[in-house]
Amino acid sequence: IFVSHEHCDHIKGIPALADKYNIPVYITASTLKNCSFFLQPHHVKFFRAYEMVTIGELYITSFPKLHDAVEPHSFVINGNHIKIGVFTDIGTPCKNVVHHFAQCHAVFLEANYDEELLASGSYPHSLKNRIRGGKGHLSNRQAFELFTVHRSSHLSHLILSHLSKQNNSPELVQQLFMPHAGDAAIIVASRYNETPVYTINGAKEVMENSIAARLNQRPVQISLF
Repeated sequence: IFVSHEHCDHIKGIPALADKYNIPVYITASTLKNCSFFLQPHHVKFFRAYEMVTIGELYITSFPKLHDAVEPHSFVINGNHIKIGVFTDIGTPCKNVVHHFAQCHAVFLEANYDEELLASGSYPHSLKNRIRGGKGHLSNRQAFELFTVHRSSHLSHLILSHLSKQNNSPELVQQLFMPHAGDAAIIVASRYNETPVYTINGAKEVMENSIAARLNQRPVQISLF
C-alpha cells in the first residue's frame, strides 16, 4: 500500500487491511505523524520523494504535488519499459506533474469537478474555494489541458478518476475527452465498480528505442560514390 496523503477518506481502512493481509505500507514520516490511526511498526516502510522503491519487477517513484496535505505525493510505476502514473488529488498541474505525465504510457488522472457545476452547486463557499483554490482538486478543464498539451505519443490509456458525485458526471467527462482521444483509450473510472484489466504493451516505443540503440552502437556508413 502506498499512501499519497493523510486525508481520512483515503486511508482509514489501511490498518485493518495491513493487519489482515500482512501488507507493507509505504508512507512518508510526516504523513504518518499526521494520520489519525496507528500502524504496526513492522508494516511501516518509509519512502522519500524521488527515491525508487523496488517491489518484485516493479519500480515505484514518488514526487511531490500540490494538495492541501502535509506532504502529498503522486506515483509512477515502472516495469518492463512501461510507465504508469497515478495522479489524483492534485490542486494544479505543477511542473512535477507535467514532467511525469509526459513520460507515461498510461495514467490514472484526476478529473474531479466541472467548474460550472461546482460554482452553482450546494457546497459551502469555503469548500468550493478549497476545491478550486490550487491545492484542492483538478477540474475537467485542467485535466483536459494536461492531456491535450502534454500527452506523449506512446500514451495508450487515460483512466479519468476521482470524479465528484455532486459536481461532475461521467457523461460530461466523456463528452470533453472523447473527441480528442486520438489513439488513446479514454476510460472514466466508476465510483461503484472496478475497471476492467487493461494491457499496456508500449511496443512502439520499445521498438523505436531498440532501433536508436543499435544505431548508436555501430558507425553509420555513407556511400559517396
